Amino acid sequence: MLDIRRLRTETDEVKAALARRGIDTVEVDRAIELDVQVRQLSGDRDDLRNQVKSLSKQVGTLRRDGKAAEAEEVQAESRRVGALEQELADRAAAVAEELHQVLLRIPNTPSPEAPDGAGDQDNPVIRIGGRDLGDFGDHQRIPHWELGTRYGILDNERAVKISGAMFTMQRKGGATLARALLSYALDRNAELYEEVRPPSLVTSETLTATGQLPKFADDAYHLERDDLWAIPTAEVPLTSIHRDEILDPAELPMRFMAATACYRREAGSAGRDTRGMLRTHEFDKVEIFAYATPEQAPMLLDEMVASVEATIASLGLAHRVIEICTGDMGQSHHRSFDVEVYAPGVDQWLEVSSVSWFSDYQARRGNIRYRPGGGGTAPVHTLNGSALAVPRVWAAIVETYHRPDGGIDVPEVLLPYFRGSNRIA
Repeated sequence: MLDIRRLRTETDEVKAALARRGIDTVEVDRAIELDVQVRQLSGDRDDLRNQVKSLSKQVGTLRRDGKAAEAEEVQAESRRVGALEQELADRAAAVAEELHQVLLRIPNTPSPEAPDGAGDQDNPVIRIGGRDLGDFGDHQRIPHWELGTRYGILDNERAVKISGAMFTMQRKGGATLARALLSYALDRNAELYEEVRPPSLVTSETLTATGQLPKFADDAYHLERDDLWAIPTAEVPLTSIHRDEILDPAELPMRFMAATACYRREAGSAGRDTRGMLRTHEFDKVEIFAYATPEQAPMLLDEMVASVEATIASLGLAHRVIEICTGDMGQSHHRSFDVEVYAPGVDQWLEVSSVSWFSDYQARRGNIRYRPGGGGTAPVHTLNGSALAVPRVWAAIVETYHRPDGGIDVPEVLLPYFRGSNRIA
């Protein structure tokens, strides 16, 4: 969330930054209004609290002096003032909670370097790499769901029987490909990132720390009996590894990676990219994540984008990098890039990774701090990226590596994970 002190002292600047995102700033005005109320109520409460302390001392003095009747009168006044103090404390707490909820709804401010735009149509393409789109043959222009059925490597019909619509199941070489992609992405990042296998179920507090709640509650799976949530991405538990802690600046940047299943309801996506592997309720992904100082964060963002792009390029896939414009940013994002692959069978550019810098927005929610030089503490900056999300990369590989004479080749870099085979099907 944004720092309330920033809203107080840099109101016009915050409003201008949010306007770049097309955000109505009425919530900013409401937050400032509530902040004034909280500070006034808290001040009045503290004045009454001090009166109670003073009256209590008078009661003690009067009792020691044997003035019992006067002590009773002062004690009665102390109880009256104490009741008023409690009433103000309750009101201050209620207004503070309302302020907290408003702050949770206000998006992050974009980086000055983020491109302006109204929506995804305004996202600039930074670079394109890999195969030329004109080089694909007719045998590669077959959708992966048709190839998956033909070769018995994708069995969504039985997945639906087991779990319902928008669940998938890979089999034989298709299952091996999914596992190989996870192992490959972990191995490529092992030198810099500590591997973690976090829980797949998290508390509401953990989901709130990343910005998923309250805004995206409808997209998440909630186990109401236990008040736990299935993670939509490993970013969620990784962000909270050091929640409510103060980090040693000598340990920053601190990098983590995790391969997990991810669960998303995909609310509102009915009928959109729901065939094959393009949009599913459950999928596997390797996530990379970092805590950093503000000075380290821009370098880490570039490093993460380059790492993801290099992984996709090494798989021999046509790909491109786009920067997310202000009007298309997620709520928590300060600056963000997407890596997309081209899938010839569906003739689409598919987003396979989003790499984002959140400034101190998530860390304020999660109370994750470090000690900069000069004393005191400050929120860290957080960054994350999808090192490799299986479904769409899987789809692009199956279509791209389909042979003219039938069968699907294994990308060379994945051969070590295929138990001696060089064919997916």
